Amino acid sequence: MKKILARIVDKSVKLNHKNIMELLDRNPFAKLLDLGCDEGTWTLELAKKIGTKQIYGIEIVEERAKIARKKQINVKIANLNKKFPFEDNYFDVIHANQVIEHVPNIDHFVSEIYRVLKPQGYVIVSTENASSWHNIFASIMGWQIFSLTNITSKKMGVGNPLAIHRGNKIDLSTWTHKTIFNYLGLKELFEAYNFKNIKIKGAGYTLFLRYLEK
Repeated sequence: MKKILARIVDKSVKLNHKNIMELLDRNPFAKLLDLGCDEGTWTLELAKKIGTKQIYGIEIVEERAKIARKKQINVKIANLNKKFPFEDNYFDVIHANQVIEHVPNIDHFVSEIYRVLKPQGYVIVSTENASSWHNIFASIMGWQIFSLTNITSKKMGVGNPLAIHRGNKIDLSTWTHKTIFNYLGLKELFEAYNFKNIKIKGAGYTLFLRYLEK
């Protein structure tokens, strides 16, 4: 069963990346900021689609940031719970893939995105969906929803016997999930911080009812 779930998750990740790419506008003059850029491989894919060489990132793990810097990404070592190390209205595009669910201070995170984003810029935020069918199923069973099984640094998969990484240890406490959003909650959060023209795209996990998940 876990092997089947792993294949479904892999397919969903690929669809999520495809969705992100479709939302990017080509602009060779754009300044791109990737929040939680890790070692920079995906960041470079984003920059390639945009067509820009002005590539910035924020990363908390120094070893990963060093690798990203070798790829010509201007990476700042910083905590996303603190003020971003950039001036106001600096970026044309901000990207955060699977990051917001790890951040304890959601208000600070969104307000800082708004602060460093240019008035005509845009942000792409991708995160897990508490309303996904697999999470609804887990909840009905009385289990921890799949998106909230890594809530402690002691081990992953807490409270869900089908969690793919159940029993594995999390290397950093910053990798645990703090907040999992539903569709409307994420939308209204960004509306509360004056973001406009919000678009939502889904990347469903299950093999059925795909038209509903979108």
